Amino acid sequence: MRKLTKLLIVLGIASGLTVTLFHVNDAAAENTWKPNKPINLVVPWGAGGATDGVSRQTAMVLEQMLGQKIVVVNQPGASGSVGTKNVLDKPDNGLYWTAGAVKDLGVYKVQGLLDTTLDDWNLFLNFAIPNVVAVNASSPYKDFGELLEGFKTNPGKIKVATAGVNSAGHTAIEMIKSYTDIDYKHVSYDGGNSAVIATVAGECDVVPQLSKEEVDMLKAGKLRALAVLADSPLKIDGYDQEIPSVKQWIPDFVTAPIYFGIFVPKGVPQEVIDTLTAIWNTSLADDQGLKTFAAQNAMIFDPATGDAAMKKSFPMVQLDAWLKYDSGDAVVDPSTIGIPRP
Repeated sequence: MRKLTKLLIVLGIASGLTVTLFHVNDAAAENTWKPNKPINLVVPWGAGGATDGVSRQTAMVLEQMLGQKIVVVNQPGASGSVGTKNVLDKPDNGLYWTAGAVKDLGVYKVQGLLDTTLDDWNLFLNFAIPNVVAVNASSPYKDFGELLEGFKTNPGKIKVATAGVNSAGHTAIEMIKSYTDIDYKHVSYDGGNSAVIATVAGECDVVPQLSKEEVDMLKAGKLRALAVLADSPLKIDGYDQEIPSVKQWIPDFVTAPIYFGIFVPKGVPQEVIDTLTAIWNTSLADDQGLKTFAAQNAMIFDPATGDAAMKKSFPMVQLDAWLKYDSGDAVVDPSTIGIPRP
């Protein structure tokens, strides 16, 4: 048996001081990647949203493990494809990463936004985050059933705020529409945080964005949660109401976890991927700070890499790709790029 080399890493993060042991064997230690320049992490969505928040929290932990600064840059535009393309166009030296929801990355080509598929990327998942349909706390809609009636009574008039086409919120309301034939007025913002703020301010009536983006306003009593797009109800620490599943009103509703993570292009030196994989599957997976962060923000901490990451995240890619195809929002048949109908 090979002797284990133990690296003691002390992480100072917002939730407190956490000590993590990172174990690698001697052979792996010899090939461990040690970046000699800052790493650039492009967040292709606006500041303050779910992608921004989980990426920065994860980067803060990874900085300590890699011994190098990670510079997080927000570069929103074209449903996340602008920042993602920027990373694809950079040198394959392992110093340029992007982040976001795997389902966004997986449908760029379907929508004609960017010529890339999941096969072009190494996936490093961190959190799964559900969508929550919420309204302003003063809204007349007290439950999801009443909201559905409102959509039907006032077709095309109820304003729904999302982070833009292809965002998690837009996918959520389109999924609801596919089951109910509702019509709504889509109001697009540059990020989930902006969509939430617009709903709190009364600019829009409904926000179906991610729980991470809504949690503070839910706890503050500024938003009222009506339903979670998941098979089971959602309980949020600090929010006194259990959020019912959308299946209470739409029993045949099919959804899947929306996984977020950091994405590194294929073609970078193998030592980069080997090092990140080792970190992800040991130290990062055991990090108490990230576990606490997830619990406080209504998320599931579920790190994964490689084939396991693909298996966990692909069901939502399938649902989203075929939702767009069936609604006429796709320019490429998903089945032609390796996305079979679910």
